[in-house]
Amino acid sequence: MHVPSRISAKPRLRRSASLTTLALLGALAAATVLPALAPSAQAQGGQPDYVAGELIVQFKADATDAERAAALARVAGRVRKGIGGPAARGNGVAGPAVAATGLAVPDAIRRLQNDPAVEFAEPNWRVTHQEVSTDTHYANGSLWGVYSSDKPAAGPSATTNVFGSQAEQSWAAGRVGSSNVYVGVIDEGIDVSHPDLVQNIWVNPGEIAGNGVDDDGNGYADDIHGWDFANEDSSVYDGPAGDTTVDSHGTHVAGTIGAASNGRGVVGVCWNVKMISAKFLAPGGGSVSDAVEAVRYFIDLKKNRGVNIVALNNSWGGGGYSQAMMDAIVDAAKEGILFVAAAGNSGRNTDLWTNYPSCYNTTQAAGYDSVIAVAAIDKTGSRPSWSNYGQSTVDLAAPGAGIVSTLPNGYLGAKDGTSMAAPHVTGAAALYAASRPGATAAGIRSAVLNAAAGTPTKSMSRKCTTSGRLNVTGF
Repeated sequence: MHVPSRISAKPRLRRSASLTTLALLGALAAATVLPALAPSAQAQGGQPDYVAGELIVQFKADATDAERAAALARVAGRVRKGIGGPAARGNGVAGPAVAATGLAVPDAIRRLQNDPAVEFAEPNWRVTHQEVSTDTHYANGSLWGVYSSDKPAAGPSATTNVFGSQAEQSWAAGRVGSSNVYVGVIDEGIDVSHPDLVQNIWVNPGEIAGNGVDDDGNGYADDIHGWDFANEDSSVYDGPAGDTTVDSHGTHVAGTIGAASNGRGVVGVCWNVKMISAKFLAPGGGSVSDAVEAVRYFIDLKKNRGVNIVALNNSWGGGGYSQAMMDAIVDAAKEGILFVAAAGNSGRNTDLWTNYPSCYNTTQAAGYDSVIAVAAIDKTGSRPSWSNYGQSTVDLAAPGAGIVSTLPNGYLGAKDGTSMAAPHVTGAAALYAASRPGATAAGIRSAVLNAAAGTPTKSMSRKCTTSGRLNVTGF
């Protein structure tokens, strides 16, 4: 996994320890062309941690066609695709674009630094999963991440764990979610036919499956369950029969958020929810430009098509600061969409060593911080040595070690990582939204963090803004 440099090309974004007045402790510089790549542009082994021969370029709104063409000519470039949402796909005029360049990426950025037609130009960062290794399972003690500190009246004794998310107490009180609440999973794909997931997978009512036509006019033909931004097609699951590796990360994350209670194997934090897949990661990782397009896909679904998207789960990280990603997260925040992000697995203090996307902060631009950065704890309440932390840049901890969830082709398995912690929080946000339909994104975030602050955890003391862990019964 890439370990970001301590010095970044953009100011570090920090969260205040206050849960009610979250503010930036360091001004965000205005959008500009990066003068050079940050030291974080080097991945382990000294290889560039960005896509060679590609830039993300945002042209100024008043730039003419001739000015845009001249800017691209300076870097032997051409627009490969727009990533500013459906209206900008293919042209990059209404939003940022991925541009192919014949120059080395640092040289191309320097050439565009003072171009009057360019708002900003930046690397197309590579990002990776935040995974470390590696109902029958509910009853036998395997699903500790959803357990409670005491034994529910109807639950088996094996399901007691003080450091679990306390989700089962919420279920016992009748709070199991709602099919009117939607979450986006920006990750690998999801095995949408998995028996523990299938009933909670979104089916786009505006599309006719398999006809090759963009029936709902959103720019994506046949996006029945979401979209594959890595391969530019509608197939969000690409695993062969019997395989448990292709799209395993995204399928595992989805199970923790919303596997159904069907008596078969595992159950998610939120039994009743609709999950939408935005595939952009392959086994070797993905690019931030595809992640940006995924965020804007969800913005369009909520803003223009009435889909009640509450939160986006982001169990990935790497690369440096991206203005295009920051802008997309801010626009999502303005539409009331939370951005739940894995804090990262470098074992670092992200107050000092920034980790993206978990270190973005939308307070200044959106009026509240929509980002929830999640560290991991294990079943003993300890923070694993690999989990990142940060008193002002990580918000809370959640179960992230030895997490059993869904794997492709009907299988189940355990994984470790802040990738596994983040979906516990996304599921909790969905539960809260289901029980309080009028709640705002800011209200949901405050409820989750206040509950964590009310559940102090020794291993997280002064290691996150709340010094606590996820507690679903606390809100």
